[in-house]
Amino acid sequence: MHGTEAPSAWVQRWSHLVPVAGSVLDVACGHGRHLRWLAGRGHPVTGVDRSAEAIEAVSGLGRAVQADIENGPWPFADETFDAVVVTNYLWRPLLAQIVSSVAPGGVLIYETFAQGNETVGKPSRPDFLLRPGELLQATTGLHVVVFEDGFIDRPERFVQRIAAVRKRPDLPGLPERYPLDATG
Repeated sequence: MHGTEAPSAWVQRWSHLVPVAGSVLDVACGHGRHLRWLAGRGHPVTGVDRSAEAIEAVSGLGRAVQADIENGPWPFADETFDAVVVTNYLWRPLLAQIVSSVAPGGVLIYETFAQGNETVGKPSRPDFLLRPGELLQATTGLHVVVFEDGFIDRPERFVQRIAAVRKRPDLPGLPERYPLDATG
């Protein structure tokens, strides 16, 4: 059943970078596996998806916005979030807007398919596959904590994924600590 799948291991691993009780935006949230998981950890959540069925499924978790973000306006033009989560979704014209939606001190946790995936399954269209290093280029201006670009065998897929934070301007000259382990 949609929405009952486990959250992405990548999102789970890097969600400790979300500020305590920080607001979260899940882009193309689907039936809410990440919204459910993050709300359960005390974060106010917002999900956006074009599917009315998906929005109905997540409406009890927090703010749920039905919008066709590929063909209409970005519904969060004047907002930023302490975390922006994107998985299995790519619409290049929105990359800059997604990155701009990360508040100072906030984190972008992004994971999606990359070139090479066409050799093992769907998606296979270049429009939906990141080019080598594309997430790194899109996140210029953020501090990259971790980036991966490679192959995963269960299920087989090529991915790029990143966790990157927007530095807080109120801490000039002081290095922030971004733990590479949720227990650290």
